[in-house]
Amino acid sequence: MLPARKFYGRNFMPDFFNDFFGNMTLDGSNAKSPAVNVVEDDKRYTLEVAAPGMSKDDVKVHLNRDGNLVIEFEKKCECQEEKKGKYIRKEFSCSRFHQTLILPDNVDREEIKANVENGILFVDLPKLQNAKIEEEKRVIEVK
Repeated sequence: MLPARKFYGRNFMPDFFNDFFGNMTLDGSNAKSPAVNVVEDDKRYTLEVAAPGMSKDDVKVHLNRDGNLVIEFEKKCECQEEKKGKYIRKEFSCSRFHQTLILPDNVDREEIKANVENGILFVDLPKLQNAKIEEEKRVIEVK
């Protein structure tokens, strides 16, 4: 699974694969982006995305027109206090995250499921069976 990002002026592929598959930490990662684990077994990929304080109502997961997985978080939190005069300090916060992932061809896009549990978003990406992969291949006639 690759994050769909636009990189200008550098070739991101070697660094991305070295960091993502070779190291346990991403040195160049943005501290504001949630941590993402990708687990693979014979039948599925599972994404584990850190979502502290998020509920299912704060999370949107969908496939875009290109068949890529889009994960969005948005949490608006306002400090609710009784007004006892003018504010000396009042804090509002807003957290927003948007990530698009290019899925491998062997993901069954019809069976993707997601749930939030204990501050972690789990996205289950079942793999297509070999017969179904062959059915989905389309031969383009060359003229």
